[in-house]
Amino acid sequence: MSDLFISWEEYHKKTEELAVKVHEDGWEFNQVVCIAKGGMRVGDIFARIFDLPLAILSVESYKGEGLKNKRSTITFSRDLAKTSPNIGSKVLLVDDLTDSGITLKKSIDWMQHFYGFYLDEPIRTAVLFHKAVSSFKPDYCIDYLEDSPWIHMPFEKYEDMSIEDLKK
Repeated sequence: MSDLFISWEEYHKKTEELAVKVHEDGWEFNQVVCIAKGGMRVGDIFARIFDLPLAILSVESYKGEGLKNKRSTITFSRDLAKTSPNIGSKVLLVDDLTDSGITLKKSIDWMQHFYGFYLDEPIRTAVLFHKAVSSFKPDYCIDYLEDSPWIHMPFEKYEDMSIEDLKK
């Protein structure tokens, strides 16, 4: 498996390109839901650019030290973190990437189960990177990665850092 290293500048540029792509499609959504942790930055930027409410769905699928390529059981938060009593009727679910596609697929299933009665239409998805190995095809993406590399995001350095490291 190859490696792809993304800088903060590239990350923000791709997020802005994704926002333009969604906008140019003409679909008018009224809620951004991001998958935490990877989709939080994308979700935050989208909520600001489109001036829409942001809800956060915490999902964990990679666990354990040194297990960057090891998926474990997917765990969902008990509820969405949101500032409104309900969610919008047209939801855009964002994440940073589709790797296997399982997280996005199961997140949509989770959203349908708990919030489906609010939805007027199917949830749409947007990611920065879509790997060829993914079993799920997002509605919007910026980079389709044929060789499905391991992506090193600019915030990844904090995964192996402690507060003691910062104090040095």
